[in-house]
Amino acid sequence: MNAFLARMWRKIRGSYQWRLLWFAHAKFNCGVTGVVFGPDGRVLLLRHRLWPLDRQWGFPTGYARKGERHEETIAREVREETGLSVEVGRLLKVTSGYRLRIEIAHEAVLTGGADAMEGLRLEDREVLEARLFAPDELPEGMLPAHRELLSLALERARDRAQRR
Repeated sequence: MNAFLARMWRKIRGSYQWRLLWFAHAKFNCGVTGVVFGPDGRVLLLRHRLWPLDRQWGFPTGYARKGERHEETIAREVREETGLSVEVGRLLKVTSGYRLRIEIAHEAVLTGGADAMEGLRLEDREVLEARLFAPDELPEGMLPAHRELLSLALERARDRAQRR
């Protein structure tokens, strides 16, 4: 039976294989987070209007649109929520195991040097406040998962510096 199924699979090829896979597998939303550093090493945090009151502070986040690369999602979300521009860097973490969602996190850096925060324009339907924080002076009410992402980003930066 397995040999027969394998022969049939090889015969249908291309878009028909993809359609069968699409029907047979779970569909996911892809949540994307940007651990955004300013030019001085501080991190950009947003106080999100729609998040629980005791955990409103976190990194820029959003859902990837169909066909959008994760790096594009981060840049778009930062631009939409703050009016700022970023250069997206390395992949930090992929988290799965949720029922209908995976989470992707990338490092990013604000562009524009010392004037990076000059173009700040908050999308007030979603964001109440945006500020740069030193990694050792994070606000109360920051999502624990985002604290972990920052620790991971700082650890990887130390590792890269030691290898040089």
